[in-house]
Amino acid sequence: MDTSSSPRPSFPRRRLLQLAGISAALTAAAPSACTTPPPPVPLPDVPVPDVPVPDVPVPEVTGPATTAGIPPPPPSALLPSTISTRTGAFVSRFRPSVRTHWSLAVPLPEQANQLLPVAVFLHGLGGSSEVLLRDLAADVALQRHLDDGGMPFGIAAVDGGDSWWHARADGSDTQSMLVLEFLPFLAEQGFDLGRVALFGTSMGGFGALLLASLGRVTGLRAVAAMSPAVWSSYEAGMEGAFDGPADFAANSVFALRPRLAAIPKRIDCGSEDDLAPAVRAYRSGLPGRVEGGFGPGGHDASYWRSLMPDVLDFLGRHVGRTRD
Repeated sequence: MDTSSSPRPSFPRRRLLQLAGISAALTAAAPSACTTPPPPVPLPDVPVPDVPVPDVPVPEVTGPATTAGIPPPPPSALLPSTISTRTGAFVSRFRPSVRTHWSLAVPLPEQANQLLPVAVFLHGLGGSSEVLLRDLAADVALQRHLDDGGMPFGIAAVDGGDSWWHARADGSDTQSMLVLEFLPFLAEQGFDLGRVALFGTSMGGFGALLLASLGRVTGLRAVAAMSPAVWSSYEAGMEGAFDGPADFAANSVFALRPRLAAIPKRIDCGSEDDLAPAVRAYRSGLPGRVEGGFGPGGHDASYWRSLMPDVLDFLGRHVGRTRD
């Protein structure tokens, strides 16, 4: 797979401005060095009293030697604090006619021998893997999550076309692409497939709920759907979402709700969204606790961006916990 990375800045912008200010101050002061200095002002002789210096024992530090006898910082001080983004592409056997692009946002520094959990994002109709970082600014929300002391984890997205994240009559199968190709790729990048979360918007919200319900991700810890495109019947659904009534029945998230009983779940929807009644009906029949809810907003990126900090905090809580 081809990859690319964002460069790591050597100095933050604020530090560069500080350095520029220091340089300007030195430049402004330079002409005065060429003028005749004023005569020195004599200072009075002030006796300095002898002050005894007490003997202070220096604590003995065990372990590797450090500068000035300061012990190494605790592991918590080494947690990632910045986000690196990466992009790339590959050719999938489940959609061979197009290149499948992906995006990652990864906490840095990456700890040696530390496998990070990962949350995989499924985009909506007409979208791509670029939506995660470009439209939803999920890397900014992830940075905020880390700054607030949240569990470090990566977020990833992959192209799914307009296939509604399940096998279609045209031979494409983006759900299998995600499970059998993209997740193993993420494992190669250093992510822990025993701690995976799914989240998505609109068509991708449906896809995340469907994949979680089918149990194809063995390390799944949580699922979150924002404005999921869900319908209780084939007739109520969007044209093109399914190949026919049989395809709808095989992939009905309404019928599969009992399978989410043991999975932590969050579902949000804007109160002005046309999908709100169907989402409300879907939520009401889910077993167990369902986080999220309904609030002001429509079916758009602005609403989803407003949810992203809370969604990532929800996912971080669950990918970081140990198994019962």
